[in-house]
Amino acid sequence: MHDFNLRAPAGANKKKRIVGRGQGSGRGTTSGKGNKGQNARSGGKTYIGFEGGQMPLYRRLAQRGFSNHPFKKDWQVVNLGEIEKLYEASEVVDIDSLYKKGLIRKGKGPKALPVKILATGELTKKLSFKVGSASASAKEMIEKAGGEIALDPPLNRMPRPKKKKGKGKING
Repeated sequence: MHDFNLRAPAGANKKKRIVGRGQGSGRGTTSGKGNKGQNARSGGKTYIGFEGGQMPLYRRLAQRGFSNHPFKKDWQVVNLGEIEKLYEASEVVDIDSLYKKGLIRKGKGPKALPVKILATGELTKKLSFKVGSASASAKEMIEKAGGEIALDPPLNRMPRPKKKKGKGKING
């Protein structure tokens, strides 16, 4: 045996199971699907929660409560420690500069997420911030370092289009 004669360990490569090739194969006649019924037919799968035509549990129970998911507000989070590494003193930290330095992704239109500054890390440089939001501790650290912060949400998110009045009304 040579050093370069490599083989897969025993049991690593299994042959594909071939079904429906006669009774002598052991997987003939019903091909491992049992006798009759929906799951023995071709395409006879059901979805998760299917109860044989009976009204499924998730539809029998009343929906209770409220979910804030459709109204949640997402942010692109940037930590002060990352800003400290990439910015020089007296630079302006805004959406364009954060995007150019690779700290945020820039979406367009309603997909654009606003930017929020968090106080993770240290900040020693005097910087000017123009972002959507900042945590209270981040504001404190920025002002302590001699910087200034202007919260400017309109720069972060495009306004939603206004609904047109008078559409869909009958007689007027």
